[in-house]
Amino acid sequence: MTTTEYDLIVLGAGAVGENVADRAVQGGLSVVIVENELVGGECSYWACMPSKALLRSGQALRAAQRVPGAAEAVTGDLNVDAVLARRDSFTSNWSDDSQVKWLDSAGIDLIRGYGRITAPKQVTVTGADGSTTVLTARHAVSVATGSRALIPDIDGLRAANPWTSREATSAKKAPASLVILGGGVVGAEMATAFADFGTTVTIVARSGLLSGMEPFAGELVTEALRERGVTVLLGTEARRVTRSDAGVTVETSDGESISAEEILVATGRSPRTDDIGLDAVGLRPGDWLDTDDTMLVRGFDWLYAAGDVTHRALLTHQGKYQARASGDVIAARAAGRPVSDNAWGSHVATADHEAVPQVTFTEPEVASVGLTEDAAKKAGYDVRSVDYQIGHVAGASVYADGYRGQARMVVDERRKVVVGVTFVGPDVSELLQAATIAVVGEVPIDRLWHAVPAYPTVNEIWLRLLETYGRPGT
Repeated sequence: MTTTEYDLIVLGAGAVGENVADRAVQGGLSVVIVENELVGGECSYWACMPSKALLRSGQALRAAQRVPGAAEAVTGDLNVDAVLARRDSFTSNWSDDSQVKWLDSAGIDLIRGYGRITAPKQVTVTGADGSTTVLTARHAVSVATGSRALIPDIDGLRAANPWTSREATSAKKAPASLVILGGGVVGAEMATAFADFGTTVTIVARSGLLSGMEPFAGELVTEALRERGVTVLLGTEARRVTRSDAGVTVETSDGESISAEEILVATGRSPRTDDIGLDAVGLRPGDWLDTDDTMLVRGFDWLYAAGDVTHRALLTHQGKYQARASGDVIAARAAGRPVSDNAWGSHVATADHEAVPQVTFTEPEVASVGLTEDAAKKAGYDVRSVDYQIGHVAGASVYADGYRGQARMVVDERRKVVVGVTFVGPDVSELLQAATIAVVGEVPIDRLWHAVPAYPTVNEIWLRLLETYGRPGT
């Protein structure tokens, strides 16, 4: 057994853990990361990067097909093998050599093995060979172990060996048919990708697609998927799943029987906290970790958490944002430096509450930030929303023939600031940062009139939304 002491111990070497460690090292601390899988984590190998690589080729093909001149030059279908090979390059063929080199260059130590909290400020790491290393933190332990796919308690589902997002994004071939349980982001994106590959896809969803977003977002994505041959079953759920040599059969609550080669479960996430030693410090294994805005776990002065494990916003970019704040504040507190923990300060993750940006890379894309109209009303805001068809903007007609899309701007009428924006349409992800700045900066509506969109670009949607809202004082 080896005992080692560091200022900060980080559990989990995904994107979030890497950022916590990096910021703390830059703040003058000694840091070690503990990881039992690949350095780089879920986003690098099974989520953000491979999934977007799988989706991009289909997006590019459809973009060309929407523009006369280019459309005539596109005469074939996707080369699925080439798409999968490109995906493999994004994951470095599931090798973390480059990520390990980066840790070394950043001055962050790495211990491979399974880490468990065994006492306050103490982590015991069990290596693959059974050896143990006891790590002691002078100042803090940060949990960045992320989340895993939730497998619901459906009769026969576990025995059917279902795909989760990991198996879907790392698939070596496209199945002939695929049934997807769940209508959230993972389900909608994977339906888009595999439909591009020629797979016969069926979605089974208890409610509408993308139900946490503005209603028109899910409606437009549902319409587009159905136009591309995807069967979308709404208001129903799987009751029983069986697997045979021929594949899987799903029996639904409305009496349908669906057969497919594979089944993908995309019904939510659960925290990776069931076996990291939470019980040793009085917390319940398997729970999400509740933090304040400096990412300090409530009730502790040494235990931090960031990323999915906090259940604040299950998005890589938001986890990295939390990580930067917490890495900086851990270093500041360790050195006795001032802490900026007021709203929007440098040591807090204020944006998690009402200013989270997100892109769903379906066809059409959904890009949103802040609150939906319904969420804003529930939060007590005096809300007015304005909608506009993006296809009516000149820049959209230049971008693609028959451009279809919709935008909504949600305004807090008391302060006259934007609290939420949603765009649905091809490539609307490129519109999102301007909306994020407007929401985070609480830019007054009358000042937004002076942010002139270049013509003819799709950004002109901002002018149309403002015109629909009406200029203050006129």
